[in-house]
Amino acid sequence: MPLPRRKLPIGIQTFARLREDDCYYVDKTGMILQLIDEGSYYFLSRPRRFGKSLLIDTIAELFEGREPLFRGLAAHGRWDWSKRYPVIRISFADGVLHSREALDERINEILAENEQRLGVAPVEASIPGRFAALIRNAEKTHCQRVVVLVDEYDKPILDNLTQPEIAREIRDGLRNLYSVIKGQDAHLRFAMLTGVSKFSKVSLFSGLNNLNDITLDAAYSAICGYTDEDVDTVFASELGGLDREEIRAWYNGYNWTGTPVYNPFDLLLLFQKRQFQPYWFETGTPTFLVDLLTERRIFAPDLEHLMASESLLSAFEVGDISTEALMFQAGYLTIDSVRRIGAQPRYRLRYPNLEVRSSLNDALLGRYLANPGSAVANTTRLHDLLLANDFPGLQQLFTAFFASIPHDWYRNNPIAQYEGYWASVFYSHFAALGLDIRLEDTTNHGRIDMTVLFNGQVYLFEFKVVELVPEGKALEQIRQRGYADKYRARGEPIHLIGVEFSREQRSVVGFAVEHL
Repeated sequence: MPLPRRKLPIGIQTFARLREDDCYYVDKTGMILQLIDEGSYYFLSRPRRFGKSLLIDTIAELFEGREPLFRGLAAHGRWDWSKRYPVIRISFADGVLHSREALDERINEILAENEQRLGVAPVEASIPGRFAALIRNAEKTHCQRVVVLVDEYDKPILDNLTQPEIAREIRDGLRNLYSVIKGQDAHLRFAMLTGVSKFSKVSLFSGLNNLNDITLDAAYSAICGYTDEDVDTVFASELGGLDREEIRAWYNGYNWTGTPVYNPFDLLLLFQKRQFQPYWFETGTPTFLVDLLTERRIFAPDLEHLMASESLLSAFEVGDISTEALMFQAGYLTIDSVRRIGAQPRYRLRYPNLEVRSSLNDALLGRYLANPGSAVANTTRLHDLLLANDFPGLQQLFTAFFASIPHDWYRNNPIAQYEGYWASVFYSHFAALGLDIRLEDTTNHGRIDMTVLFNGQVYLFEFKVVELVPEGKALEQIRQRGYADKYRARGEPIHLIGVEFSREQRSVVGFAVEHL
């Protein structure tokens, strides 16, 4: 007998509304109790739309003793409902602040809201003084130590990253607020800060070194998001008519060294609309990210296998943001595996899923081209040519494409001047289609060794940049290195394709194909 269907909590970040409206809820209260049992001060970084606000609201409702909301959940029989704690809630989710003055005004509004809700008289003081007085007086009024929950702690900074001076001023204003927490330790029961990025404790928290950062804690990898088990149990009634493996390929794969998860926003919209679309990606087209990747001349295939240390993943500073940290913290890359080198862990990064890989490369492709509108036509044509195994058509497509770019664009656009440009354009055409791509060796930016598995066929590409005329080395290298050997057991047709591009002519000059 099929399970009854419930309301899909699309956009709902309020625990009470979700429970009272009989929405689907993936029970995270067991993990929340574990957090509370193990410590008092926490920090968690997760990408946007991963349920951080709902997590914070759930913790608040637990400490405030809203017992009816937790009936049937893991926490209900394990929590002392006779105690109710004063909870100070701070959130910068709403609105955009573009100056230190606007930030200070908003902080005072937030403190006033908490003073009124907790029945605490306001104190005429500086922001740190007012916040500290609020904590002490809330404890005195309610006879319980205080809980401080901060949601979107970093949003005012992130909203101003393109204006570093303003971002630094706002960072200093937030440090003025957050630094109060450590000094009030005697009056606090629990504190948690969540956001997208992870700024260093030195730059933002000014001595708040007692925060337990659980961002890369395997035990809490699934504290936000839905696991495969959640999909198969909680959402079992929504799966009819949808290909389960396709759901995994499109949306699963975000990982913080533990259980991989789905982005909730993606799955809820999939269940509502019954179509596979890049729902999460489209809510925040990463213009800033794409600009940064092109300005830094990032070789697009390298994004498939970046390596990073824990300190690098955490190195998020205004005006000094590493590519790895930005892409990981924003959710465009995730952890594939961890390897310990001596005493230090090294993290291999990858795209989390088909949605991100396809959508990000589509965005990059638009930036790589003189006419961004041609990207859609090119990728559509590429798909059809692969379906037909039309290799002369493939050669014509890429030859015509490169030939159509005006010489002035090459001369005036710095994107076209770096070594990996041609290979990045070639690769991103395939990646934007969401095809199954395997990269063999991309250490030399003058070439790209790429396998495409599509429609029961195996396509092995070798891409080389030559000076003027074809040298025939691309196809020869595929043969010499035996790239086809690992795919022979599949029993599918294998096509070796050597592509050579001339720096001088700025065009495809060699396109050799061999079939096995």
